[in-house]
Amino acid sequence: MLEFGRRPAFPAIQGYDLARIKQVIPLERYLTAGALDDLDDDSVILSSLLAGSLGVHVGDKISVYSPLMLERMKRNEVLLPREVRVAGIFQIGHQQLDSSTVISSLRLMQDLYGLEKMIHGYNVRLKAGADPDVAAAALNAALPPGVTALTWFEANADFQAVISFERNMIFFLLTFIVVVAAFSITSSLLVTVVRKTREIGLLGAMGGRARHVAACFCVQGLLIGTAGTGAGLAFGFGLLHYRNAVVQLIASLTMGREVFVKFYQFSNLPAHTETKDVVVIIVFSVLASTLAGLIPAWRAARLKPVEALRSE
Repeated sequence: MLEFGRRPAFPAIQGYDLARIKQVIPLERYLTAGALDDLDDDSVILSSLLAGSLGVHVGDKISVYSPLMLERMKRNEVLLPREVRVAGIFQIGHQQLDSSTVISSLRLMQDLYGLEKMIHGYNVRLKAGADPDVAAAALNAALPPGVTALTWFEANADFQAVISFERNMIFFLLTFIVVVAAFSITSSLLVTVVRKTREIGLLGAMGGRARHVAACFCVQGLLIGTAGTGAGLAFGFGLLHYRNAVVQLIASLTMGREVFVKFYQFSNLPAHTETKDVVVIIVFSVLASTLAGLIPAWRAARLKPVEALRSE
C-alpha cells in the first residue's frame, strides 16, 4: 500500500535491476517527469494516473506499507512503513498499467518482501524475429522443476482470449456484410437483365452464345467487387491512419475522454494489420461479388433471342 497525505492506494510494485532494465524494457521512452537515472534504493517511479490520484509530484515523499508487516505482526514485531522519494512519473497509454503500477529498484523490492537475495522471476527480451514459443520451450527444457518460462501471450491468456473472441466476432459480422452486399449486386444485375432484355436478345441474334452473355454479367459482378474492395481498402486504411483523431472526436461528443479511457483502458487506439487477414478479406469479397453475378447471368443466358427482341 502507498500513502501520501492520508490518501491510500494499492498498486502493483515491480522491482528491477537498474543495471539491466534498459536492455529489456525501454522505460525512458514513457517517462513524462523525472529521469530513470535518479531511481535508487530509496526512490520509486509512479504511473501517471496513480500519481494523479494521490496528488504526488516528482520529489515528494510517500510511505510504502509492505505485506512483510503482517508477518512481523504475527510475531509481535512492529515494522514501520518505508518512506521513499518519487523519482519520476511514466505513462504507457494503457489505463490499467497507468493507474496501478510502481517501479522500484530490485534491492528495495527485496527489502519490502524480505526476499534477501532472491527474486520472483526474470524478464527476457528476445531478438527481433525470434519465436517466443520456441524460446520458452528451450528455457523450460533447461530450467529446474517448479520454474516455468511463460511467453507474454501465455502470461496474458485472458486478455488474448477476449481479443481473439472480438476478432472472430468481427469476421462473423464482416461475412454477413459481404453477403448482404453480394445480394445487392445480384438484385441490381437482375434489374439490368430486365432493362436490357432486348439488347441481350440482339446479342443472341448476332451469334452470341449463352455462355458469352452469362460471362458479361459475371464480369460486371467482378468489376463491381474489385472497385468496391479497392474503395473499401482506401477508406479503411485512411480511417486507421486517423483513428486516434476519430476516437477523440467521438469521445468528446459522447461520454468524454476521461470516461472513455476509464472503461476502454486506452488513451490511444492501437492497431495492427495482418497481411494474411487482408488478403483473405480481399479474395472473399471479390469472389462473393463475382458469384453474385451468377443468378443474373443464368437468367440472361436462358433468354431466347426471338422472345427477347419482342420484349417491350
